[in-house]
Amino acid sequence: MSTETHDAVIVGAGFAGVYALHKLRGLGLDTLVIEAADGVGGTWYWNRYPGARCDIQSMEYSYQFSEQLQQEWEWSERYATQPEILRYINAVADRFQLRDGIRFNTRVTAARFNSHEQRWTITSDDGAEVSAQYFIMATGCLSSANMPDIAGIDSFAGESYHTGHWPHQPVDFTGKKVAVIGTGSSGIQCIPLIAEQASELTVFQRTPNYAIPAHNQPLDPQFVASIKNRYAEFREENRHTAFHADFRYGELNAMDVSPEEREAEFEARWEQGGLPFLAGFADLLFDKEANEMAAEFLRRKIRSIVKDPETAETLTPDSIVGCKRLCVDTDYYKTYNKDHVSLVDIRDTPIECITSNGVQTVKQEYQLDCIVFATGFDAMTGSILKVDIQGIDGQRLKDAWAEGPKTYLGLAVSGFPNLFTVTGPGSPSVLTNMMGSIEHHVDWIADCINYVSEQNAKSIQATPAAQESWVTLVNDIANATVYYGCNSWYLGANVPGKPRVFMPYIGFDTYYEQCNQVVANGYQGFSLGT
Repeated sequence: MSTETHDAVIVGAGFAGVYALHKLRGLGLDTLVIEAADGVGGTWYWNRYPGARCDIQSMEYSYQFSEQLQQEWEWSERYATQPEILRYINAVADRFQLRDGIRFNTRVTAARFNSHEQRWTITSDDGAEVSAQYFIMATGCLSSANMPDIAGIDSFAGESYHTGHWPHQPVDFTGKKVAVIGTGSSGIQCIPLIAEQASELTVFQRTPNYAIPAHNQPLDPQFVASIKNRYAEFREENRHTAFHADFRYGELNAMDVSPEEREAEFEARWEQGGLPFLAGFADLLFDKEANEMAAEFLRRKIRSIVKDPETAETLTPDSIVGCKRLCVDTDYYKTYNKDHVSLVDIRDTPIECITSNGVQTVKQEYQLDCIVFATGFDAMTGSILKVDIQGIDGQRLKDAWAEGPKTYLGLAVSGFPNLFTVTGPGSPSVLTNMMGSIEHHVDWIADCINYVSEQNAKSIQATPAAQESWVTLVNDIANATVYYGCNSWYLGANVPGKPRVFMPYIGFDTYYEQCNQVVANGYQGFSLGT
């Protein structure tokens, strides 16, 4: 079997891979995208569960590389649903004629770097090999579904689903006894809708999460026009914020205002809805005392919504706000007021196993027709490490990352020349509007490839010293915040055996400047291969 040759191979046809294909083609590079699914969309292709919806407002969760696209596309709601987002990325792929550059239904299994040729050989599950100078992992941060380690998980005789691998056809729960295991973002989104159909719904919760109401609604045409009239300025303003989003950031500290002012601001943010709650005061993510005030406000809200005191207490977190992903919901807490919905705290009543009939806890067996695993993802590194990536002298990436992922800028890895990761560990990624971070990374990678060509070089890689300094910086910044305050998937704590390392860089605005400085200093921290 002959080996195909390309300038660049991209893994993944989600928003990152689709834009990277468009961008690199614009540079004249022969580029191939390899995608395991039979369509574009990435996480929005796989996550089709009831209630799946973005938690960044739709006017921001969109590409900005084409002003015509920005002006012509019409979003219908404040927070776009999964079907609408999938329609959007399909329309983009068609508009820019990108499908012929994507090989669907093909999974990359391995990649090895040839130091003599300074090229990558990429192997797929059909046995084919592709050679490329540049190898770009656009596999997404939340794309590797995490199945819980529960005994007997394959023995259930009924229907079982994972929110991250939902069927393409609607699932009807009408009249069925359903269990949802997990109360992270996907659980919080799907539970209210499943409850509308199921005759009985039992939710198994390990750790309660904070959720802010979405207050989703159809988009006001006047609001849309106001954004489109100044889209470029709007995007630029967001780029100068920590979350790369229009959160209306508070400049005052919660500790510096009166209790009445604090309560009024929290209430206003609750009524506004969504993730901007975290931006109400400047110190909420840095000062534990300030954070506790926000946490207590949210606890009071939960207790005021959930009628049964015991259930309300089980749903009430005692953790720091924001150290786990803050969730955005529609009627989540109200759902527990329904007579046919019950909550099981598996910290007090652990699951022993899954049987052919349902879920067995230490106290009883729950007879079920369906089980929904809303247990999240092996975030940020899971999909990257599913590929056997071997760099210089055959060093495996999984070995280089045995103690946790190490990158430079979240873009490159020492010992792995011409390998780039889009929104990889060590970049702001999941702590930002992902669309803005994706476009920034792809543009940076394209400029870097141009630089290598201009230098008449064949490869570029991060130096060990630069990488170590960057890893230290990422963790020093995190240590100055509340993010280390609980076990979260930001730390890999949801996956047994995964090293506990804080993976995202906190603060897009400062990160952006760091990346610019690296370029201004002649790609400081990188070395070229000729």
